Amino acid sequence: MTSAIDQWEASVVDLWERFDSFDRDTGVAAMREVATTCPATDGRAAFELAGMYDSLGFEAEAGAEYERALELGLDTARHAQLAVQYGSTLRNLGRIDEAIAVLQAAPTHESTGSAPRLVLALALHSAGRKDEALRVAIEAQIDTLPRYQRSMRSYAAALTPSAA
Repeated sequence: MTSAIDQWEASVVDLWERFDSFDRDTGVAAMREVATTCPATDGRAAFELAGMYDSLGFEAEAGAEYERALELGLDTARHAQLAVQYGSTLRNLGRIDEAIAVLQAAPTHESTGSAPRLVLALALHSAGRKDEALRVAIEAQIDTLPRYQRSMRSYAAALTPSAA
């Protein structure tokens, strides 16, 4: 037997699968409708609505929904995804210091891989902290390298005095 929340999750997946067929207003309206069928105290609806706003270029509206999702609470995977998405949105809105703080505090989860560190590198770059941005980007990829990890750690550490 499928629970109501499982059905809701399936509706969200279906909506995202049809994303390319939406214009800006239709996509937001469709996600708003789906969001209303999720319990009001569940952060997932705000998270998914924020993602739709974000994906369709309504970044200010996305920011408000990301904040609401954080207040209501999310599971670890969605919280990690929110950090990437919200950090990117804050950066795009010119709220660079907030973006950096969100991304530095991002929880790790397999669903996001090194994305939080890469978006952090972009935010640091936007803040004019270019050497630190490059260090973070290199460090984000070190564990994926089949070789040269030690060398890359040394190169990254040499980019900024505070690198350990």
